[in-house]
Amino acid sequence: MPTALGRYAFALAPLAAAALWGGMYVVSKWGFALIPPVTLGFLRVALGAGALWLVVAGRGGPGPSRDEWATFAALGGWVTLTVATQFVGTELTNASQGSLLTVLTPVFTVALGALVLGERVTAAKAGGMTVAGVGTAVVLAGQYELASIAAGNLLGVALLLVGSAAWAGYTVWGLRAVRRHGALRAATYSSLASVPMLGVLAAGELWYLGLSPAAIPLTAESVGAVSYLGVASTAAAWFLWYKGLEYVSAGTVAAFFFAQPVVGAALGAALLGEALGPGFLAGGALMAVGIWIVSRERAESPDESPDPTAG
Repeated sequence: MPTALGRYAFALAPLAAAALWGGMYVVSKWGFALIPPVTLGFLRVALGAGALWLVVAGRGGPGPSRDEWATFAALGGWVTLTVATQFVGTELTNASQGSLLTVLTPVFTVALGALVLGERVTAAKAGGMTVAGVGTAVVLAGQYELASIAAGNLLGVALLLVGSAAWAGYTVWGLRAVRRHGALRAATYSSLASVPMLGVLAAGELWYLGLSPAAIPLTAESVGAVSYLGVASTAAAWFLWYKGLEYVSAGTVAAFFFAQPVVGAALGAALLGEALGPGFLAGGALMAVGIWIVSRERAESPDESPDPTAG
């Protein structure tokens, strides 16, 4: 059995995942300008799934049974819904809307964790989530014109809401698969299951736009964007996200998601010369405190983990 300190260290894996996703704010400025959104999502997941499979194949061991593939196919459906709605929604909305709607994912995850898994929403967890959410909102309010939040496409807003809820579904319904198969295999096989689903959607998108696969530019920018999205923000980040579920509840893992737009703002300042808003330091500190409250509660209560044999 891991010690409480070990459990706490592994709970930080989702924070690393959120940091990698924060990089998507920078990379997407290149990717969406070069490749249609659903096609970019397909390339991202196909590369990420391939990278994960190489690691699993290198470690050996049996693959999933026919019955187990049904579970991974369902998780692949959540992946497909998340990526398609997130990428199309991001293209249709402005940056402020996308950032604010993204941080609803932890809220959806906590609610689903309570409804589906029976996870307790303690006062400490609710308070920590509130503090983290307020901190992230302070950062975003300092980065964007509040008047611009209402200026985007309503369809894009709806798609981003669906995408946030879908990732919450992937997190909550993936918990039992993670506890049974481990984070690496759960992330790998659910990603592989989503590849043909996204492939069909990407083919439909290219047909609708009147483009052929050969029309996708093969440039340093496009290859770099797909490589980061596939290897870093998919293969590595999805494994790290699920790694947290090996040790803590879905609701606790969700708190780390608040770090994503904060990291994105910091990287935008460092790599793109964007100005940080006046509330960045204060908001970032509040976000860190809120995440610490949630993760500390969990680290000190290891006996409350969901039973991996349940259901």
